[in-house]
Amino acid sequence: MHEFILNSEYIELVKLLKLLGIAETGGHAKTMVEAGEVFLNGHPEFRKRAKLRPGDLVEAGGKSIRIILPGENA
Repeated sequence: MHEFILNSEYIELVKLLKLLGIAETGGHAKTMVEAGEVFLNGHPEFRKRAKLRPGDLVEAGGKSIRIILPGENA
């Protein structure tokens, strides 16, 4: 499992996918979400701009990413 340290209130789902290289482009990220290939906390997530906050678990592209705060351990 990977961790993403959140330095703001939230990050949008498609931005996270692009930032971590799970999606090649923003358009690819949107397509992944629309196709039901992205899971948030164990459930398919179809909102492209879903706000991810600490404690959320994103699964996509064969990777699992836990959203954490700076200084937090999983």
